[in-house]
Amino acid sequence: MRADRLLSLLLLLQNRGRMTAPGLAAELEVSVRTVYRDIEALSASGVPVRADRGPAGGYRLMDGYRTRLTGLTDAQAGSLFLASVPGPAHDLGLGADLAAARLKLQAALPAGMGARARQVQDRFHLDAPAWFRDADPVPHLGPIARAVWEEQVLRARYRRRGGEADRELHPLGLVLKGGIWYLVARGGEAVRTYRVSRFLSVEVLAQGFERPAGFVLAAHWAESAGRLEAAALPTRMAHLRLSPRGRKLLPMQFGAAGSRALAEAEAAGERADAEGRLSVRLPVEAGALAVGDLLRLGGEAEVLGPPELRRAVAEAVAALAELYGPPARGA
Repeated sequence: MRADRLLSLLLLLQNRGRMTAPGLAAELEVSVRTVYRDIEALSASGVPVRADRGPAGGYRLMDGYRTRLTGLTDAQAGSLFLASVPGPAHDLGLGADLAAARLKLQAALPAGMGARARQVQDRFHLDAPAWFRDADPVPHLGPIARAVWEEQVLRARYRRRGGEADRELHPLGLVLKGGIWYLVARGGEAVRTYRVSRFLSVEVLAQGFERPAGFVLAAHWAESAGRLEAAALPTRMAHLRLSPRGRKLLPMQFGAAGSRALAEAEAAGERADAEGRLSVRLPVEAGALAVGDLLRLGGEAEVLGPPELRRAVAEAVAALAELYGPPARGA
């Protein structure tokens, strides 16, 4: 363990130049006293570490010194594919491997390329979770990830819509979508997708399994996501009259469908009326889902049709008006 830490300390000095003892301690997650001892150990082994005193002081390697002790372990090499998502890498138990792999990779790069890599890292960052929503609790993600990595059978209890079920799964891969972890696994002959937060218990068995020939996780995910979107296609067209602000809200609330509705209205030659309201046709879900979605536009959109949708929205608005009506006298 200490040998790994000494190498990490050496690579920090090589990649970043002068660093203070508290800075090194923070990076290595050790005490400042431990850093002092490690610096002494490096110097005793012949590594030319120099200590500069004063306000701008710290430890640095002698000019021109570079180590080539940069071999990556299997886990560190695998963790590099999560280099842009350190949070998920930590969730998978690869946080320490990722940090070590980054240091080793930077040390192996020529000086100019290493500086360029750090520049990119300083300017681009991927934050996977969605806004205003806590990430799912995934207490079993670690063992599930291990089963995926080591291709071992997973015995699990899973919470589904109809209750709980026991499953024996061949875990094929993990997908992070919108801050939510999904497990793609084969159970019997079918490959299905499971939300990791719904696993109640998991046990990694010693028994291994063979991955299906030709299975590619990214391709399977794209295909299954396409099927889900196709199954959830809207079943009706809503006729709306939008205020100027409503036209701004439509793409924000309905995404690509809202943008297409505005573009199609423009292509059809629709013009705003005297009040600045524009008529558009928007594909929506059926039933209560459509009502809830349209109510998010508030008074910036009037539903003109179909009649049953207009009636359903009017009933929902009336119910809200009754709920939020004027307070009783004296209240």
